[in-house]
Amino acid sequence: MGKLFQHLWEHKLSVLLIILLLIGQAFCDLSLPSYTSDIVDVGIQQSGIENAVPERMREETFNNISLFLTEEERDLAEESYTLADGIRELNTRDHKTIGQLDEAFGLPMVILSSLQESGMDLSGLQQMMLERGMTEESVEKIRQQALDSMGDMSDSIISQRAVLFVQEEYKALGMDLGQVQMDYLLTTGAKMLSLTLLMVCTAVLSGLLSSRTAAKIGMDLRGKVFTKVLSFSNNELNKFSIASLITRSTNDIQQVQMVEVMLLRMVLYAPIIGIGGIIRVMGTKTGLGWIIVVAVVSIFALVGVLVGVAMPKFKLMQTLVDRVNLVAREILTGLSVIRAFDREKYEEDRFDKANRNLMKTQLFTNRIMTIMMPAMMLIMNAVTVMIIWFGGHGIDAGTMQVGDMIAFITYTMQIVMAFLMITLISVMLPRAGVAADRIQEVLDTSLSIHDASSVRDNELADARGELRFEDVSFRYEGADEDALEHISFTAKPGETTAIIGSTGCGKSTLIHLIPRFYDVTEGRITIDGIDIREISQKKLHSLLGFVPQKGNLFSGTIASNIKYGGDWITDEKMVEAAQIAQATEFIDAKPESYDSPIAQGGSNVSGGQKQRLSIARAIAKSPKIFLFDDSFSALDYKTDAQLRKALHEKTADATVLIVAQRISTILHANRIIVLEDGRIVGDGTHEELLETCEAYQEIARSQLSEAELKGGRAS
Repeated sequence: MGKLFQHLWEHKLSVLLIILLLIGQAFCDLSLPSYTSDIVDVGIQQSGIENAVPERMREETFNNISLFLTEEERDLAEESYTLADGIRELNTRDHKTIGQLDEAFGLPMVILSSLQESGMDLSGLQQMMLERGMTEESVEKIRQQALDSMGDMSDSIISQRAVLFVQEEYKALGMDLGQVQMDYLLTTGAKMLSLTLLMVCTAVLSGLLSSRTAAKIGMDLRGKVFTKVLSFSNNELNKFSIASLITRSTNDIQQVQMVEVMLLRMVLYAPIIGIGGIIRVMGTKTGLGWIIVVAVVSIFALVGVLVGVAMPKFKLMQTLVDRVNLVAREILTGLSVIRAFDREKYEEDRFDKANRNLMKTQLFTNRIMTIMMPAMMLIMNAVTVMIIWFGGHGIDAGTMQVGDMIAFITYTMQIVMAFLMITLISVMLPRAGVAADRIQEVLDTSLSIHDASSVRDNELADARGELRFEDVSFRYEGADEDALEHISFTAKPGETTAIIGSTGCGKSTLIHLIPRFYDVTEGRITIDGIDIREISQKKLHSLLGFVPQKGNLFSGTIASNIKYGGDWITDEKMVEAAQIAQATEFIDAKPESYDSPIAQGGSNVSGGQKQRLSIARAIAKSPKIFLFDDSFSALDYKTDAQLRKALHEKTADATVLIVAQRISTILHANRIIVLEDGRIVGDGTHEELLETCEAYQEIARSQLSEAELKGGRAS
């Protein structure tokens, strides 16, 4: 699981920018409900009048309010209003100052409203109070008596009656209250629209960056896995099935990439919006915070139960995907064999079993997930009903306004959705964690074959290509016995050394030791006296021209396959290599000649054509050492003979090592080595081995006629 966050850490600058954008998005998202509340409470219910601080008021009204202000409050009011033509104009927009004025004006306005309702003439109020000698203590006493008469609902009453007082003052001034209300609604709406546009921009940018970052992580992982697999020896490849490596490179990385996007978009955003929502809810002072606690606890309980049931199935799913890929790959690659043995029904059943096992697991997890969403919606709707129920009682009692309840519902939904996002992603994290671990397993695999800390490549600048096996033994990893034992021979430049033996005697294994597909267990292999383990793999492979037992072509053209050894191979070298490999006959017969397309794996050419193109590919490279691993088996005798004759002329200065099943292929070899059970049991020319090696004689008798045996050579 930690690997997922490690991948994000590798792109920390992008993640930091995404976090900043998400904070901006959350700020906009959390600001909108308060504006909605203001539109309902202020814009609609209070006709656009926000507080007890009038924009304009008569000098008489200002003086009446001042009667019930403390000296400090009176000074603040004098500074904040400018007198002109008997009208006081508010001259400040400072939020702190306006807040202080709102707190100062509220109670005096309530007192004045009460006096007006009682029928008192306010015009002589100031004169009367001055005559009685009103002191600071007297003002405080009157204000306290007013507060006591309002009881526990003093704040709500003061706010409402102060707004009504301001409305009456505006009417007295001849102001259009409808226009005041419209101005407030338009101003607040413009702010909401601006915040919405800003939120859209931050959401789009954060989404774009998240997708790009996750895609970059996926691309990097695919590149790392591909590079790592390319450096695998056969030992490492045997630890992972091809189907599993394909799944890890595609499906697993896709899982990681998808969850990385969700981590950046949802998991990072959820705590920001959740914490911000809690802070905002605390500011509403509704007394309904306990509902949020109930909702969050319910969600965690639900998710805990569902995850506990589904988690084992998520871990099983990746293994089942591997199995489906394995079976599908086996069927597709062995289609001709399946048809030849009339086993289509059997293979259909085998694939159906693997497919159904995966389907059942996916259905089980999907059913669990389908239960989760309706249950979540039930919790959210229940929370909404609870807020409306208890909030309605608060509105009825005058302790809460409608806008506050709407804002509280919105904030609660944001908080619940934040926890919902976290819990939903937590369900997906285990599967992605398994996928990340499987990818990391490939990346952490230790290479059994690697370059030495100090290589001797410079000593092979003018390599001759003399190949020597010095008491070489080899054992496959996990095997009980050696596949090759005490192999010693020398293959010299200008000579052809052939290796023959029964099936399973170790011929191909011996060839695979030279390019270091495996490393020897004991002894050493040298080129011009230098241990191949002291040569870099790049340099070693540049000296070799390897033709595998099974010709492997790549999608492209005939030309791209023959020139596969390097961009430096010219068209002349390509044509020459094709002529030596006896491939020009079928190449020239094609309408597009060397530009003719080759399908994946060479499926659109025959086995013999595939082998000849593989041989041409090795010849075009002009290596110092040719390695032919039973590479002539698909050729007819005539083509085989012509190819060997042309090859002999081309490789006059090169070392040639041929593994063969047919004696006719190696008759003229300078040296023939006979293997049996991983040991050398014969070494010499064809004629010498017919006289001295019983194993070679058995092979010869099975392939050659009596006349050929007596003549010591094939006709």
